[in-house]
Amino acid sequence: MSREVEKALAPVRTYLLHGAEAEASRILAEARAQADSLVQQARSGAAEMTDRARAQGEADAGAGAAAERSRGRDQARSVVLGAQFEAYQDLRAKALAAAGGLRTEPGYQELLSRLVTMAARAAGPGAAVTVQPEGGVVARSGNVVVDCTLPRLASRAVDELGDQVRQLWTP
Repeated sequence: MSREVEKALAPVRTYLLHGAEAEASRILAEARAQADSLVQQARSGAAEMTDRARAQGEADAGAGAAAERSRGRDQARSVVLGAQFEAYQDLRAKALAAAGGLRTEPGYQELLSRLVTMAARAAGPGAAVTVQPEGGVVARSGNVVVDCTLPRLASRAVDELGDQVRQLWTP
């Protein structure tokens, strides 16, 4: 990317970054609270299952007991993983909803204009740029397609959080 393009895109990046950081912080706090609740429920359920499995195992006192404990641990792990997946999906859904809400914001037309310029440059000479109903644009030139739609940008922002997403369920 040329210095000129980077300089032209700097205000857009700054605007998007500040908005995304604020929204991500709010979403992260909400998701953490939900994840904490889900993880606590999962741990409580897992503890109950483990206690039941242990009691049953002591009663059976044999190979069946070990298998039951293993199943209890597997079920507990499944519950915890399910809660983590739900928290992640909730974060993704909220990020997509927040991105969609940008269309009604006062600065959206300026953002759209910058996305048109950026996508056209990235797609190359003769690029055809179309404004998308979900917000943002798609540029096409030959075999090159540049997707700058709001849902795609929000999805990439969540993907780029990487391991930071684990903070949702880590105490």
